[in-house]
Amino acid sequence: MMSFKKNLLWAVCGASVFVSGMSAAATTTLHVATWLPPTSAQNAVVWPTWKEWVETATEGRVEVVIENYTGSPKTIFDAVEDGVFDAGFSVNAYIPGRFKLASVAEIPGEITDAEVGSVALWRTYEAYFKADQEFRGLHLLALFVHGPGQLNTTFPVNSLEDLKGKKMRVGGGLVNVLAERLGVTPISAPAPKSYELMQQGVVDGTFLPAEQQKTLRLSEVTTDLVLFPKGLYTTAFSIVMNPDSFDGLSKKDQEAIMSVSGEKLSRLAGAAWGKADDEGILEAKASGVNVVYLSKEDALVKDMDELEKGIDQEWINSVSDRKVDANAALAYFRKNVSELSQ
Repeated sequence: MMSFKKNLLWAVCGASVFVSGMSAAATTTLHVATWLPPTSAQNAVVWPTWKEWVETATEGRVEVVIENYTGSPKTIFDAVEDGVFDAGFSVNAYIPGRFKLASVAEIPGEITDAEVGSVALWRTYEAYFKADQEFRGLHLLALFVHGPGQLNTTFPVNSLEDLKGKKMRVGGGLVNVLAERLGVTPISAPAPKSYELMQQGVVDGTFLPAEQQKTLRLSEVTTDLVLFPKGLYTTAFSIVMNPDSFDGLSKKDQEAIMSVSGEKLSRLAGAAWGKADDEGILEAKASGVNVVYLSKEDALVKDMDELEKGIDQEWINSVSDRKVDANAALAYFRKNVSELSQ
């Protein structure tokens, strides 16, 4: 009798292990579209970390597969919205007019730290922008910014006059307003096109953070990297998910994914992209690029500060068609940046 009970116990345990193994194998796979080189902060740090977070939080029920996106980064939002991919990220300004509110983080001189700016942006979205539903058709997972945008050029910049008439690659958003005020000839193109455009002499430089000296290998085609203490601008990115893919998950897994997204993912992305600027500067120096550190006392910085005045109002005017108190949202964003910087 004891032997029968023992054998029955082992049989039940074996069946339980088998069922458990089947459950663990029955995962939902999320296909995530990414672009930029493998060395970029997004691909080297952000996506792998989020993948681990999601798979741990869902206890293995959801698997994240990162896939290289070979199309233009301008089409990623459409690819996710149409269900070609379950999730992805891109630059908001690549779709002019669609995601205007988050460009509050692109106002020149507002952000010097990408992690701070990313968290402040997410909090402002939650408090002021969410109700406007700019992201309808998509499920928003995070918002973040890169480090301060700088001047990557093939010529020395000693004054603002040196920029007049120069052909500069721009990515859209409020940096376009700055480019217009500087009197440069703007050439609109996604960031990955910068190397090709500079190598072929189509442009004389590009507005991008220092990290792209390494990630996009700009150190090979740049002669001068001019670093402004507050940078010139920042760019807002969105990490999004297909709403049907999200709704198809169990309530438990939806909550698990959002527990490792939102502010947490925004902070991770901002911190990773910001830290990469240091690596970009080292790469520039190692490649013989003339790296110029400016201080707030330099005439070039003072002239740039003067030129940037009023761009905050340009943002306020640009979102007048949205259901948001833009002045209050900007004040809230600035308050968060200030508090998070302390």
